[in-house]
Amino acid sequence: MEANLPLVWLVLIGFFLLYYAVADGFDLGVGIISLFAGTDERRGLLMSSLEGIWHDNQTWLVLLGGMMFGAFPLFYSLVLSSLYIPILVMLFGLVFRGVSFEFRESSTGHKRFWGIAFGVGSLLVTLSQGFALGGLLGGLQIEEGRYAGGVWGWLHWHSALIASGVLCGYVMLGANFLILKTEKDVQDRSYRYAWRASICTLAIACGVHAWNMRAHPYLARKLLTFPENVPILLLLGLAAVCFVMYFRSLSKRYEKSPLIWNIGIILFSFAGLSAGMYPYMIPNIISSPITVHAAAASPQTLRFMLVVTGILLPVILVYTVYKHTIFKGKVREAEYGG
Repeated sequence: MEANLPLVWLVLIGFFLLYYAVADGFDLGVGIISLFAGTDERRGLLMSSLEGIWHDNQTWLVLLGGMMFGAFPLFYSLVLSSLYIPILVMLFGLVFRGVSFEFRESSTGHKRFWGIAFGVGSLLVTLSQGFALGGLLGGLQIEEGRYAGGVWGWLHWHSALIASGVLCGYVMLGANFLILKTEKDVQDRSYRYAWRASICTLAIACGVHAWNMRAHPYLARKLLTFPENVPILLLLGLAAVCFVMYFRSLSKRYEKSPLIWNIGIILFSFAGLSAGMYPYMIPNIISSPITVHAAAASPQTLRFMLVVTGILLPVILVYTVYKHTIFKGKVREAEYGG
């Protein structure tokens, strides 16, 4: 049982990461789209679609950081020491967009400024997360359990490629959320954003996958070795099916289906990448990659955290479902004064 605790925690953290990527992903996507709203009234309508839910979406990131610190302290320390610039920019962006949202609601003469600031903050958070992910997947320079790279070691062409993919992916999520939450002209514009962002996301995802195969030989070897490749190919196949169904739902102008299939794309793509990288948690461009078990905390710590999480997680999930039930329904221009 103790030997499986790191794997259990890897699955739990993966669940929290996926939920955050979806929940705060459409949140950030709407913020980015608001930069191109055209008018302050339309921008206010987009922002009002997030009212009541955007605060909670960011708390999942706090929970994720706390869980990572307790369950995988080596991973946590190496990521912070190597990626502290994009992480600090992300934290600044989160604070900036939160302040902007609240100030826009209470301000009488500067709504346009704070509305644009909310979009800029969303863009900063998105790009910093993309560069952090790209820096991690690109491989960290680890020597004797410490980061040995430079301050800008995370900044390279493939981290820029992944950052652009995260940007397109969040815009895709945000557009699908707006399709569900809005109507008329705003919904029509959201369909167009969804089409463009999804095509860009698919193209960049294919490029990133090809680069991962070249950069990480063990990933390519696992993908080409039977029967190790069966679960990976199955997950990637399901992601492809979700993409096909997603484009079909957009062409038929369904309202709920695009967001549902979008979530499926994220779920199966993430699971496929994770299955390919396992058991490695940190790609290392100097020595051997760091495995999940090597990065994990002691069995006693993992066991204690599992008990606490088992109590809190159901409460969090029930509250989340209740919150989305309360704030469901469309945002209509006639109900919002700008």
